[in-house]
Amino acid sequence: MTRLKSSLLACAAFIAITQPAAAEALPQQNDSYYIAAAKQLEAALARKPIEGKAKNVILFVGDGMSVPTVTAARILEGQKRGVDGESNNLTIDLFPFVALAKTYSHDGQVSDSAPTATAMTTGIKTKNDIIGLNQNAMYKDCEGSKDKHVTTAFELAEAAGLATGVVSTARITHATPAAAYAHVANRDWEDDAQMKDQKGKGCLDIADQLVNWGAGDGFEVALGGGRQHFLPKETADPEDEGKTGTRTDGRNLTEEWTKKSNNNIFVWNGADFAKIDLTSGPKILGLFDRSHMEFEADRAKDKAGEPSLAEMTALAIDRLSQNDKGYILMVEGGRIDHAHHNGNAARALEDTLAFDQAVKTALEKTKREDTLIIVTADHSHAMTINGYPKRGNPILGVAVDVDGEVMKGGDGIPYTTLAYANGPGAVFKPLAEGQTSPEPAGIRPDPSATDTTDINYLQQAIVPLASETHAGDDVAVYAWGPQAHLMQGTVEQNYIYHVIAHAMGLNAGM
Repeated sequence: MTRLKSSLLACAAFIAITQPAAAEALPQQNDSYYIAAAKQLEAALARKPIEGKAKNVILFVGDGMSVPTVTAARILEGQKRGVDGESNNLTIDLFPFVALAKTYSHDGQVSDSAPTATAMTTGIKTKNDIIGLNQNAMYKDCEGSKDKHVTTAFELAEAAGLATGVVSTARITHATPAAAYAHVANRDWEDDAQMKDQKGKGCLDIADQLVNWGAGDGFEVALGGGRQHFLPKETADPEDEGKTGTRTDGRNLTEEWTKKSNNNIFVWNGADFAKIDLTSGPKILGLFDRSHMEFEADRAKDKAGEPSLAEMTALAIDRLSQNDKGYILMVEGGRIDHAHHNGNAARALEDTLAFDQAVKTALEKTKREDTLIIVTADHSHAMTINGYPKRGNPILGVAVDVDGEVMKGGDGIPYTTLAYANGPGAVFKPLAEGQTSPEPAGIRPDPSATDTTDINYLQQAIVPLASETHAGDDVAVYAWGPQAHLMQGTVEQNYIYHVIAHAMGLNAGM
């Protein structure tokens, strides 16, 4: 008998002795947790990858949507409905394939949205603050950037005759949506006023690049905020009294958009958005705020009536679906990031839930057989879920342990379940009634003395900063539809582009 055969027989004998008989019932088999997990395995075994080509691709980017953000939002959503938050599921939790993406940039251990979004739209990693250029581009170097452009998946789609769209609750010229179409050595070049030192060098600002995008016949749909970058400083904003555009070149890019054809339309408020007639297949530019759109928690108060992210997603899909060849769409939940920068977890989680609702809308309006949907984040944030709070403890509340005791730090002061590593929550004590000048934080304020579930509450932080920072941990990538099974394991962030291009056949010439 060979040594290998002898070893195999010995292993088989060991397994036979140590494993319970197939028919033998385990004591935990009637446990609800056991049954639920077994059903999850059963569903996974029955799931078959969809190997065919994707006619359509929707890339959802929750800006700053870290894994703790998803977890906390899941718990909050369940608690708001009066069910168990910890075992609750968001729409994205039900996606069949999940990976982790590394978010470092070419020059940054922790990245901003410019290189991370560029990674997902072009397949390469570049430097912080740079959009649509390779890693050899230098920050703020207009002239040197001209031979360093990289082609985006959206430009490839236009060349193939597909429809394209971009939707965001941030300014449509902000880093993430701009990565679909723009090529700039500084993410802040959103209009010409921000490029004064580049005058005469032949580089276009981001708003100009959107309206005059040279790919195919341009976007069918572009919806978001950022009106100021499309209007000249001589033109009053239609919504914000006393405010104007910020362009210094005298150009009104909204008028340039509408003059491109009789079927190019511009809308700036919810009422006009609701009246859009898609029958003629219009090309739609919607700019619903002078800067970023409202946080979801504040959207109902907006006097112009901004559409929700789910509503914008629905309209975009309806319009893009008119192209029989297919489409690619980016949808960004841009204000998750901004709430985190403010150290304001409540607004960040509400915007995450609005983002998840937009994903749900997309699933309802598409077919899994022909539409690849990828949901991810560009980077994470420095928010954490900490302590040992009991099951069901309010996720925005003070940490209370399983014995019902309020948990306290070594300083004898309670703490909240959610906290930030840095940010404005560490800078000042909360203002007392009638107080206008905040006091520097010495002793940590007692969070149990205030309503930590209030939408305006800023979670405490360790390092005092005016704006909380991004974090460098991996982000989740959820995938659904054709070629979704390619999203598994730990991947480079620029791998996302390659899956999209492969699924749509955009790289056929490689």
